[in-house]
Amino acid sequence: LNSLINGQIPNSVYDWSTIIAKWQHPTVSHEIGQWCAYPDFKEIAKYDGILKAKNFEIFKDKLATNGMINLSEDFLFASGKLQALCYKADIEAALRTPGFGGFQLLGLNDFPGQGTALVGVLNSFWEDKGYISGSEYRQFCNAVVPLVRLPKMVYLNNEDLAASIEVAQYGPEILKDVIPSWDLKTDAGEVLFKGTLDKKSIPLGNGIQLGKINQSLTSITTPSRLTLTVYVDKYNNSWDIFVYPQTLTETDHDILVTQTLDSKALATLEKGGKVLLTLKKGTLKPEKGGDVAIGFSSIFWNTAWTNVQPPVTLGILCDPKNPALRDFPTQSFSNWQWWDAMSHSSAIKLDSVAKGLQPIVRVIDDWVTARSLGLVFECSVG
Repeated sequence: LNSLINGQIPNSVYDWSTIIAKWQHPTVSHEIGQWCAYPDFKEIAKYDGILKAKNFEIFKDKLATNGMINLSEDFLFASGKLQALCYKADIEAALRTPGFGGFQLLGLNDFPGQGTALVGVLNSFWEDKGYISGSEYRQFCNAVVPLVRLPKMVYLNNEDLAASIEVAQYGPEILKDVIPSWDLKTDAGEVLFKGTLDKKSIPLGNGIQLGKINQSLTSITTPSRLTLTVYVDKYNNSWDIFVYPQTLTETDHDILVTQTLDSKALATLEKGGKVLLTLKKGTLKPEKGGDVAIGFSSIFWNTAWTNVQPPVTLGILCDPKNPALRDFPTQSFSNWQWWDAMSHSSAIKLDSVAKGLQPIVRVIDDWVTARSLGLVFECSVG
């Protein structure tokens, strides 16, 4: 939970310069990433020889026992999207580091041993799991990778998008007379802003500066997820950023907002009123979920082998069309705008409240325990 991905606000500024400065020899980072995704139970049938996926059978049974087997495919997709986001952050940090010798992943595919380490974007058979394609992965893991140093991923519309653009260039030859460019698009693909940078020939190496973006965001008046894309020769790379109006929309004054379920809140409920209970991190009882260690990132390696090293969860799963998320642009899975909520909250064990609760925002639990967890849910009281 103290790693950069969990411990700092989302950004793409950091690199490993200060860490490697003490050494006078080339440095290669070993087995970076190891971010997990949920088991793909369709894989069980592929074991048609002497090996059987008994581990997956156990995890599947556990999920079924806890009443969530119908969510297994959603868990795979949502956790996989978060896994890919974490790998992108790790790989780009390595590519941003001047003088870095390189990076080595444990592998592109899952490692079924040592407690089941589902760290691959491909399964154990080197097959696509359905949440990131080869072309998407090559945007940030390639011989040439455009990079941008964003001080943060979440903005208010009275701020400017100010960032420097660079490139890691390890292709077969110098890229001659390249005109780099960038654009910022909406979810629907509409280009809101764009720009071109100075023409230059790009030598081999990394930390090669291409120019800067300095764009006002005042024209964005509704909460938005936008995609920033940088183009260098035939290569491109993209990042999602989130922009919110500086002024909050008017809230419904008929709703009592409280951090404690006190006598006033209980009296409001008894009268048929509405209460929004937002518990402070650390106040949820352990038996209700206070003992579930959540963070923004997915599980590292697995919880069995790392002695339940937090986080022990795999991001969120939600319905983006739910009215509660009307002013909070989101996909069905974790993206950078969820960092704040995941870092300052606890996951509630839904079965400890009422059996069968279907949350607005679910937290995907470790496949070993497969608990039904919620970040946001609603129900009738009394």
